[in-house]
Parts: sequence; C-alpha cells; structure tokens
Amino acid sequence: MADIEGAAVPERLLITRTTADSDVSLVTVAGEVDLDGSSQLRDVLLACVETAPCTVADFSEVAFLDSSGINVLISAHQAAESRGVPFRLAAPQEAVLRVLRLVGVDALIPCYPTVDEALAA
Repeated sequence: MADIEGAAVPERLLITRTTADSDVSLVTVAGEVDLDGSSQLRDVLLACVETAPCTVADFSEVAFLDSSGINVLISAHQAAESRGVPFRLAAPQEAVLRVLRLVGVDALIPCYPTVDEALAA
C-alpha cells in the first residue's frame, strides 16, 4: 500500500510511504532534504517510527541533505530508540553518505547500500 505524502516543496522533495513485508514502513524520499521540506519529512518519519515495528528510509533519490535533514534523521532515530524499534537508512547517494559520515550519523543510524538489505537486516 502506498501513501504519497506529496511534495513538501514542489519539484524539490517528494515523500512516499509504503508498507513492506512484516509491516515495515518504507519511506522513499526523492529530491533535496533542506530547511524547506525537512519539517514534512520529520512528520512522516516520526509517525512511522511511532507506529511501525521498523522503519526504513530510502535515500537513493536524495541528491542533497543539509543540517536540518540531519536533525530530522537524528530525531527519528531517537524516537525509534525510545520505542525499541529499528530505524535504518537505505541506499544514500555518495554525496549524502559523505555528509552522514562527516557528522557521524552513519555511526548512529545503520546505513545499508540497498533497500533490500535494509529491509532484511
């Protein structure tokens, strides 16, 4: 089942929420995660980690991530951790992965090279 959240900022960020096997929430993000769209992404991720047994954020189509996006990921991680449920990142592009590594988020939130690997973990 797919639930298209819509464009946070038209043509810049699209968030799609689906349910994968075992009721895992798969949040697919496409575009630029910056101050303009980060609040909508925060809302979607927090809703998922508060209700699903596991949440995977597919970042394969994210071309840009700024500090507001990093804060969203940390908030989602903390919310998931407080519930004792997994929160994982899947398939970040090299530029985004470089930012995640630079600030140490990759050590906090498990990052997987593919969506399938994140779902199977």
